Amino acid sequence: MQFPVKHLYAVIMAGGTGGLMLWPYSRKKIPKQFIDVFGSGTMIESAITRMKDSVLPENIYVVTNAQGEVMMQQSLPWFPPENILVEPVARDTAPCIALATAYISKRDPEAVMVAVPSDLLVLDKQSFGEILDAGVTVAQDRKSIVTIGITPDRPEPEYGYIQVDKLRAVEDCLPDSNVSMFSVRAFAEKPDSKTAQEFIDSGDFYWNSGILLWHIDVIRREFERSMPDLYKDLQSIYDAIGSDRERAVIEDVYSWIHPVSIAYGIMENAETVCMLAGDFGWTDLGSWDDVLKVDRKDRKVTESTDFNLVQVDTANNFIKKPEQKAVAIVGLDDIIVIDTEDALLICRKGHSQNVRKVVDILRREGLEDYL
Repeated sequence: MQFPVKHLYAVIMAGGTGGLMLWPYSRKKIPKQFIDVFGSGTMIESAITRMKDSVLPENIYVVTNAQGEVMMQQSLPWFPPENILVEPVARDTAPCIALATAYISKRDPEAVMVAVPSDLLVLDKQSFGEILDAGVTVAQDRKSIVTIGITPDRPEPEYGYIQVDKLRAVEDCLPDSNVSMFSVRAFAEKPDSKTAQEFIDSGDFYWNSGILLWHIDVIRREFERSMPDLYKDLQSIYDAIGSDRERAVIEDVYSWIHPVSIAYGIMENAETVCMLAGDFGWTDLGSWDDVLKVDRKDRKVTESTDFNLVQVDTANNFIKKPEQKAVAIVGLDDIIVIDTEDALLICRKGHSQNVRKVVDILRREGLEDYL
């Protein structure tokens, strides 16, 4: 990386309270980013550790809520508390990034920022580092927002998509890299199955990884151009940082701003957006079936907890349970069993997206204590 690493910053977005698609592991009191799915650390811990390969530890920020701040302090006491930015209330990704932009631009006007969701899984860290290096190379010229797209291997209706202009591929901008770069034509949110297949057939759509890079000047310029009201709020926070008004100003700003995603508020209207095509074992862990897909790619992930587990006449089951609990499965194949102290999920493989219906019913029936 030619860009001075002292000017490179990472923002890990961990303010969501949802993630209930991994219910009953993920709950309101333990959001998805704070659970350990694979027995190798929580998602937020993995995200921080991953970014340390490219970014100085003191340049890594986490944006979360008050609950997340407490959980960070309890589970990751080594993380600098001054690098935990607390949103009074969740307002989606545009305000989240505006808040981080205020702090980072105050600290370093030459910063290049990498914004990443906290709940992504990356299996190939080396390839991930290489595409980040390429993204920083592009972002430092202060001309473009950079996003990373994933080459799709199936029509996935649960992912967002990026459409690129194949005729304007600009691979020569990265002569020392194997990464391909394209100009972005459009962003598409989760399509239905038929549309997802059409996207794949066209050959010019990629999965949206949710990873973004930009020079701090570029994102400030785009906020001012596309979201002028939020830009004014950003500037108010910027002016208050370090003063005794800092917390009050942030709370005041968040009391009136409306939720809006960075994709809708900025990306769709940005002057120039480039996409780098990546393949680094990316997975958005949005359901238990996504967890199974990871297992098929990385056999180090185990399919079940073997302690006190008995299976008779079964095959291809995925089971997670407390070690001390005895569980027996008889005559059932291709099922997912997620067992916790107070809740049990049993579903057939390929149907875990319907966990959202379970969550909706529990909420409607007044069983919020189980969410």
